[in-house]
Amino acid sequence: MAVRLHWFLPTGGDGRTLVDRHAYAANNSGAARKVGGVRAPDLDYLVQIAKAAERLGFEAVLTPTGTWCEDAWLTTVALAQHTERLKFLVAFRPGVISPTLAAQMASTYQRLTRGRLLLNVVTGGDSAEQRRFGDHLDHDERYSRTDEFLSVVRGVWQGRPYDFHGKHYDVEGGLTALPPDPLPELFFGGSSAAAGPVAARHADVYLTWGEPPAQVGEKIGWIRTLARREGRTVRFGIRLHTVSRDTSAEAWAVAHRLLDDLDADTIAAAQATLGRSESVGQRRMLALHGGSREQLEIYPNLWAGVGLVRGGAGTALVGSHAEVAERIAEYHALGVEHFVLSGYPHLEEAYWFGEGVIPELAARGLLGGTPGAAGAPLLVSSGR
Repeated sequence: MAVRLHWFLPTGGDGRTLVDRHAYAANNSGAARKVGGVRAPDLDYLVQIAKAAERLGFEAVLTPTGTWCEDAWLTTVALAQHTERLKFLVAFRPGVISPTLAAQMASTYQRLTRGRLLLNVVTGGDSAEQRRFGDHLDHDERYSRTDEFLSVVRGVWQGRPYDFHGKHYDVEGGLTALPPDPLPELFFGGSSAAAGPVAARHADVYLTWGEPPAQVGEKIGWIRTLARREGRTVRFGIRLHTVSRDTSAEAWAVAHRLLDDLDADTIAAAQATLGRSESVGQRRMLALHGGSREQLEIYPNLWAGVGLVRGGAGTALVGSHAEVAERIAEYHALGVEHFVLSGYPHLEEAYWFGEGVIPELAARGLLGGTPGAAGAPLLVSSGR
């Protein structure tokens, strides 16, 4: 099992700061917030990141979904015209699109890009965000709907009329006339009791946020047990940020500088917002730091500072290139195959990782085959 590397596409903007999620939103007075060091997610900048990821050997780039992001389908199909091999993990939510239409869109995209589409199906853990898109189901019902959604997608990809009658979907004669070949793999994320059985039934790869190795190992054991009951096996991936430099001291200096923008009020406001999330995974991220700047290195080279103000993946691998590679090797030894990575800013950090850590991983014999040569998986996650 080789390490497979993916990067992140910041379709909500990024920069030299962690305070970027709402940089283009209006505040209560209607004025746009001004945040220093922030880059708009225009096509020229995203093309730079996509080309860098392709050049450096990443297999794919993950796109987020939600209020503060550009539409993932439209953005990535534009970027596909500027790249040759790079795959795109296109995020969307089952609650705002029909499964038959999603299957058709994915099949078309797969053919137009010659197999470079990956799909990130986001169940969603924030009811306020879901309601913006007209979705009023509660947390557990959203996972129930995702269960049915994935059943329908698989069914209509069979190339013959498919009927499905469930609580959330009622499909008669669902069909994708030209199914994708090969059929995409399914990735899935979620830490709640409602998420586990869905992963066991549908996932080829279960994706977790970057918790300490012992906790990741527990999740792997949990999902493996559930999948075994379904007569299936599941592979595993992890979502992390990275700050990698030539020396450990340099890397930690960069990480600490990212906190310089964060005053106590900013952190408190972010923690209050994140604390209202229904996502069990988000609560696990918050528990790693407790809202405090103290003791943010929660495991050697694993830093929880990102999660002080950002939802979703809240931890980063921080250290020298060799140290970051060592932590990746540790997760890999637990059974983690896919590493979905990011950094601030994403353009520069892609080069730091690609030119520093990737050679270290290659020297350890952890990288196998040609980057991007494997089949196009369907990524199913619970968020960024």
